[in-house]
Amino acid sequence: MSLHVIFLGTGGSVPTLKRSLPALVVQREGELLMFDCGEGIQRQMVKAGIGFHKKMKIFVTHLHGDHVLGLPGLLQTMALLDRSRKLDVYGPVGIKRFLECIKETVQFVLTFPVEIHEIDEEGTVCDEGEYAVEAVWANHVIPSLAYSFVEKSRPGRFYPERAKALGVPEGPLWSKLQSGKAVMLPDGAVVKPEQVLGKARAGRKIVYSGDTRPFKSFVKFASGADLLVHDGTFDDELAERAKEDGHSTAGQAAETAKKARVKRLVLMHISARYGDTSKLLEQARKVFEKTEVAEDFMKIEIPLAESCFAL
Repeated sequence: MSLHVIFLGTGGSVPTLKRSLPALVVQREGELLMFDCGEGIQRQMVKAGIGFHKKMKIFVTHLHGDHVLGLPGLLQTMALLDRSRKLDVYGPVGIKRFLECIKETVQFVLTFPVEIHEIDEEGTVCDEGEYAVEAVWANHVIPSLAYSFVEKSRPGRFYPERAKALGVPEGPLWSKLQSGKAVMLPDGAVVKPEQVLGKARAGRKIVYSGDTRPFKSFVKFASGADLLVHDGTFDDELAERAKEDGHSTAGQAAETAKKARVKRLVLMHISARYGDTSKLLEQARKVFEKTEVAEDFMKIEIPLAESCFAL
């Protein structure tokens, strides 16, 4: 199953010629999971070739304008395009009132239901069976959430020769075994999935820090992620400024990635002062080599894990 991350906005606070405001999309088959919703998000979606009618969830980290002001415009655009499918919006307490105020003061009619989920505690905020989205409180200047998209583990590889040797005929019984269910043969013998499957395969994990200073518990939260998208607003020389504003430096983000043993780090929420991001990249790679600086419309594929773990 394909899984892509598309960066729609990679700047922080104010847009630049090259960077729109924070937003990224996890594209999983026919579903979109958007994390943050900066201004002008509709245009970014059009340029990226992302439609407005798919099954979609939006996860807002916090209620600073650069992370949430794109939401009203996106809702209006979807309505003008006659979207009918429900849209789920997740965010900290206050997101519901924000959208209610928009509805009261800006005159447009929605053509689709919007279900708002206010998050007031850490843990699993969305569970769709094949994956879950979890949240922890970040370390920003206002209540802000970090999110983790985690796929559930998948059954191991199916070995047809084992099934045949055990007398399981090709067809529906093979499918049941592949989905992890035991089957009964005509002679009453029971064949269990572990007899014909290899070791279970780990699901993929994508972590998005949102705006945050470094904090200890985030290392565990991001542990082993295939991709960590982390606040990298400032260079290391501006560590005090980062602390005051509730952000991280490139080097601090890299330290987190190293401690969490993630596979790949992408710095995001880049300050407008950095037309050239080579300084940020150099500082981060001194600590964690597999680092990139996000650019608008950058697309990353997250492959299925090859490594397995025992059931």
